[in-house]
Formats: sequence, C-alpha cells, structure tokens
Amino acid sequence: MRTRLHPRQAALPVLLSAGLLLTACGSGDDAATEAGSEQSGETAGPVNEPIVTTYDGGLHILDGQTLEVVEDVELEGFNRINPAGDDRHVLVSTSEGFQVLDAAGAELTDTVFAAEAPGHVVRHADRTVLFADGTGEVTAFDTGALGDGVPEDLDVYTTEEAHHGVAVELSGGELLVTLGDEEERVGALVLDGDREEIARNEQCPGVHGESTAEGGTVVIGCEDGVLIYQDGEFTKVDSEDDYGRIGNQAGSDSSPIVLGDYKTDPDAELERPERIALVDTTDASLSLVDLPSSYTFRSLGRGPDGEALVLGTDGALHVIDPEAGEITESIELMESWEEPLEWQQPRPALFVRGGTAYVTDTATDQVHAVDLASGEVTGSVTLEETPNELSGVAH
Repeated sequence: MRTRLHPRQAALPVLLSAGLLLTACGSGDDAATEAGSEQSGETAGPVNEPIVTTYDGGLHILDGQTLEVVEDVELEGFNRINPAGDDRHVLVSTSEGFQVLDAAGAELTDTVFAAEAPGHVVRHADRTVLFADGTGEVTAFDTGALGDGVPEDLDVYTTEEAHHGVAVELSGGELLVTLGDEEERVGALVLDGDREEIARNEQCPGVHGESTAEGGTVVIGCEDGVLIYQDGEFTKVDSEDDYGRIGNQAGSDSSPIVLGDYKTDPDAELERPERIALVDTTDASLSLVDLPSSYTFRSLGRGPDGEALVLGTDGALHVIDPEAGEITESIELMESWEEPLEWQQPRPALFVRGGTAYVTDTATDQVHAVDLASGEVTGSVTLEETPNELSGVAH
C-alpha cells in the first residue's frame, strides 16, 4: 500500500463574485410547480464542470477545473444537493421541494418539483427519479429533458404509505421502489412499465439507500445485509452480524461490486464504523474490509475504473481494490477529524466525477481536487463559509 502526503494549502486564489442572491419562496400543490425568486446582480457566464457546496444559508458554485468560486447563492434553511444527471443541473432539496440549480449558468432557477420532505434523487439509465418522503410520491423524467422549466412528460407514482424511501427506474422501464410507512421500512417491490407489480421482497428491515452496479443490477441496503435485484428477481444477502446495517452505498458501471458502509450497534447514539462492506453482485456475496479509521455517510465514492474510495476521519482518502478487498493507496489530505453527533452538521465530504475526487475540509473551509491517477492534489480553494454538502453536475 502506498501513502502519499500532501500539505493542507490553498493552491488557488479565491475569487467571489457579487452576482446572484436568491431566496426560495414558492408554493404549489402539483407534482411540479414554479417558485418565485428574488435576484440581484448579473447572472454569471458558463461554469466549467461545476462543483457545488452548501453552507449555512446558501450555496457556492465553483468552477470544477480551477476551483474558482463563480457564484454565491443565498438560500435560507438546511439545503441538500444532488446531481440531476446531466452536465448542467443540480437539484437542491428545499422546504418547497426539489429546486433546479443551473450550475453551469450559475443560476438558481424558478423551477421547483413540489415535494413534501424531498428525499433521494436517483439517476440511472438516462432517467432521473425523485422521492418525496412526506407523501411517498415518486416523480420520474428523462434526464436530458431538464431544461427550461419542468419536463412535460412526467411519470408519477405514489407508494401505499409515505416513508423515507427511494426509487430507481431501470433501463427496461421497470420501477423499483421501497416498501414501508412512517413506523418501519421492510423491503422493496418492482413495477413493470404499466406499473403492475412483478416482484416483491419484504426481508429488508430498515431499507435505506440504493446503488446500481455493472449491468444495471440494483442493490438496496438493509439493517441485516442487502437486497440485490437482478434478472427480474430479488436476492437477499445477509450480513455477518445479526445487526449489520448497510444504509449507504456507492456503485459503479465499471464494477459488479458495490461499496457500502457497515454498522453493527443498533443502540449507538452515533456509531463510528471502521469497516466497509463490499457486495459482489455476481455471486451474491458480502465481504468486509478493515479501515485504519472511521468514516461517515458522506465518505463513499467510486473511481473511474471501479475502485472503491473512502474518506477517513484520519484525513486520508483510502483507495480500495474491490476485487481483492485491500487498500492499495492512502492519500493524506487533511488533519484527522471527528464526525459530529448531529448529521446535519458539516463534516468533510467526498464527490467523485471521472478521474477527479473533490474533498472538503471543514476545519480549514477548503475544497481540494485530487487526481486519482496520480494521487496528487491539483488544486485547492478556501471558501468564505464552512462547506457542508458537496456535489456537482454529472460527467
């Protein structure tokens, strides 16, 4: 295993423009509505491969190549961000729903997919799927149709009971969606293109999160393992422990193996795990890998060749060969840190796009760009606010 050391430094200057200042203030009852906005200043020009960070009260839009801060968007509340699936947009979960950020144009648009308690955003097979936890409403649309306003052709489905869930549309038009209610979550079902049920499995207590692997196989996490959906059937893979929760996963189209977190203490106020799970979808097996430190739900990613990436609390980005189940490299990026008790509080985060890993350091308010091929930090920037969530447009 190789270890590379990199000093924490701001390699690039900070340039904050005074442009866009926006506050979400929309309302509506339809699946997709428009919210009003207030704007001051001029809209910035095109942004190269945008990266977006949230902070307490707003968003920073960064140029993904230079890490220059192109725009500072004011947005009240605790906001979450996800790639929309194309090379231009990011979806911001606000109190109104999923609001569309034109990251490439450095503009928070008026377009909002109204949702009560907006939750997971899933991108797969050129489809983007939104899940509203407060109603169980699932909204799917062609990823490429997200331009001016809400796409005209929306596919809307509502689960039997509202719950903190997730849905993914497969390449054949099938919709996989979780099962549960406000009290418990038990598994998942699959609907065909006419939205008739074709598969169901209720052996997944506490179902949470999803990922797709090579070949379009879907994996969703349980408190005692995972469910794999492949070739029209569900397969349950058990954890090594009676309680072995895999609640967050990272998949890759270049690998049949899915990376997941792994927690074993159901009574912990906050468990800081030091093992990760690797789920091989070719033989429905699960193995565990020991790490030199703990990590958080914002620590998981995949490299361009399917390598598994974990940002540890020891300040290193650990590169894992998923086939061998071994750490091949650890790239030191920052001082060691500790996960805060409240999940909404800032902590270092990882976002991977192509051959570049973007990492935030909340102790120094920095964002680093790491070339995964060389393990070198190619750029850094210091923000004026402490970054919380980190995301960007698709590659």
